[in-house]
Amino acid sequence: MKYRILFKLVLILMIPKLGSSQTLDFFTSDRLVLGTLKERTASIDVGDIDNDGDQDLLVANGRHWPGQNRVFLNNGDGLFTISRQLGSQRDTSYSTELGDFDNDGDLDVAVGNDRAPNFIFINDGNGYFSKGISFGERNSTTRNIIVSDIDKDGHLDILITNRRAKNEICINDGSGLFNCSKGFGSKKDSTIDVEVSDMNMDGHKDLILANRDNQQNYIYINDGNLNFSKKIPFGTGVDNTRSIEIADINQDGYKDIISANIGEPNVIYFGSAKGSYKEAKVFDLNSDLSYSISVADLDFDGDIDIVVGNVEGVNNIFINSKNGQKWLKKSLTNKNFFTYDILVNDLNGDDKPDIIESNSDEHNICLLYTSPSPRDRTRSRMPSSA
Repeated sequence: MKYRILFKLVLILMIPKLGSSQTLDFFTSDRLVLGTLKERTASIDVGDIDNDGDQDLLVANGRHWPGQNRVFLNNGDGLFTISRQLGSQRDTSYSTELGDFDNDGDLDVAVGNDRAPNFIFINDGNGYFSKGISFGERNSTTRNIIVSDIDKDGHLDILITNRRAKNEICINDGSGLFNCSKGFGSKKDSTIDVEVSDMNMDGHKDLILANRDNQQNYIYINDGNLNFSKKIPFGTGVDNTRSIEIADINQDGYKDIISANIGEPNVIYFGSAKGSYKEAKVFDLNSDLSYSISVADLDFDGDIDIVVGNVEGVNNIFINSKNGQKWLKKSLTNKNFFTYDILVNDLNGDDKPDIIESNSDEHNICLLYTSPSPRDRTRSRMPSSA
């Protein structure tokens, strides 16, 4: 099938860096399109699926209505010229995550489905998958899954967020079998996203929850035995938070929470020595429908910048200045998408941060970073050898 061309060798973004002449340039074209217009993509994950040394993409299609999940293999240049189906049936997939669940050295797949069983797909080592066991509560309202070794036993576990239902921790026994008897949060919460990070620096992984429907967001503190009875609130208490990221935005040694909200400003909540998150900074005043967020040092200046994916709006990047107190906002494109997931990763092996947009009812697209990095600029100033 010949794809409709979204962009024809178009320079997507040129952002002057504060205080210098450097620009941030991203590029996309019809060769950087993933999937078709009618796929209802809800999430994307990145990893070396076929063990050839470059980053491949895993796409979950099926937001609300069953769709075909797909694997896109990288040819090494950031182009995805081979596509394979993941599984033989169409599912209502909201989330996919890559991880070596059976400890055989390759990346397997966990798929979270809405009102249908969640499944593991086992990789044969070459990027071909066979359907494995199901995990979690059958037919729950799964919205997201996160992979982390939550119990620190060397095996990857899975956390499931279920909107208005019990959230689950699925403990891996090391062979790819999961015990999902332990929950977290409240089954009354509309939990959409969860991040796993040691927020109080006690050596145990805590849980940071993003709740929709005007609910309180919480950090659940791990006591070291996967008991999460202590919780710390953040936000206004009546937020519609869709996505969160964890990073030290102001470089003070404490982890901060970056929140993407639906119909309200996007906010950073700064960590502190007291363990509270009362200090906040609005980095995006617009009340966009922000559904996804990602963080990376986009301009190579040593601090963390932010990428936000919006529904029915343009996607934006925010360049950090003055330890998170000032932000330069620029749009990635001039087109309104339904972006449900947005990621930053190096797709073409040039050690620069590329962006992947997961768009529902639209093409998924990759935007390759084309600005010179500090290393490139140093090389350009070096005298050539005689």
